[in-house]
Amino acid sequence: MDAFYASVEQRDFPEYRGLPLVVGGLPEGRGGVVATASYEARKFGIRSAMSSKQALQLCPHAIFVRPRFAAYKEVSQKIREIFGRYTDLIEPLSLDEAYLDVTDDKRDIGSAIEIAQQIKQAIKGELNLTASAGVSVNKFVAKIASDIKKPDGLTFIGPSSIETFMENLPVEKFYGVGKVTADKMKKQGLFTGADLKKLSQDEMISRFGKAGGFYYNIVRGIDDREVQPHRETKSMGAEDTFAYDLTGADEMHAELEKIAKTVHDRLLRYHLKGRTITLKIKYSDFRQITRSQSLPNCVNDMGTILNISKTLLANTDIENSRIRLLGITVSNFLPVEVKIKAQSDQLSLFED
Repeated sequence: MDAFYASVEQRDFPEYRGLPLVVGGLPEGRGGVVATASYEARKFGIRSAMSSKQALQLCPHAIFVRPRFAAYKEVSQKIREIFGRYTDLIEPLSLDEAYLDVTDDKRDIGSAIEIAQQIKQAIKGELNLTASAGVSVNKFVAKIASDIKKPDGLTFIGPSSIETFMENLPVEKFYGVGKVTADKMKKQGLFTGADLKKLSQDEMISRFGKAGGFYYNIVRGIDDREVQPHRETKSMGAEDTFAYDLTGADEMHAELEKIAKTVHDRLLRYHLKGRTITLKIKYSDFRQITRSQSLPNCVNDMGTILNISKTLLANTDIENSRIRLLGITVSNFLPVEVKIKAQSDQLSLFED
């Protein structure tokens, strides 16, 4: 989806249309973080994961709104229903993105490009939103192709074009290569796929560890990962970044209670129980720690989740701490017969 959160807001609230809109934390107080920005805001250099204060400096007349995740989840479900008309092999990555395997398409259309066009048209006609699609022979190339002509784009990269395409691709455009790795590559004189391709597999692994083997294959257009419509959820949690630093136990406990309630509700929704409870703490200086406790039995009741989280918190130096983020995660689940659709309930905070 194109600037998904911002596009939903502009669709639902006409007064935001055509204006630089930022969805995320508000710039007041210590300020929050940009989840996504409309294309009007992106013209000013505003990007996801940027601080809201910096976004305001770049565009003083930008409009800031808090995310409405319930609305985005509802739209996401409708998009998923459109996907389901064409294939049952759907692997969601987040609320606004998914892989579709259309090798055997349910409508016998026979063309992945035509299927992508029909899906885009359905999303536009039924939901008044735009999507961009990438079509290719594997997940990695399709993912990169989907980002080429945003917004409202459709890019096809056929088998005969893949190697040339990958050779010309800047390393920072490789999906999975973050800024740190891209900078490391550039310092080694590796700027494009063609540069990476000159290295042997052993050299790639030596320089970049296990990921080097993956880079060695994908620069040659090789990606044998299957689209996985059902994957078992390994953990479930929630976290919150606060407008102001928490400095007292009472306010920390009050925020923990809200987070524990969210985690509890999600566990109940998917009939999950876990043995391990993990507390995440990020301090005002951005130092981050986690503390975990495993139980003899699986639980999903809010009382246990909250009490253990409070105990884990108490075992840190809270009296002299300023906390900007708290999170709770439950994992080590009791085996269940029904596989949970991976990431179907996980809220992706940042968007491309």
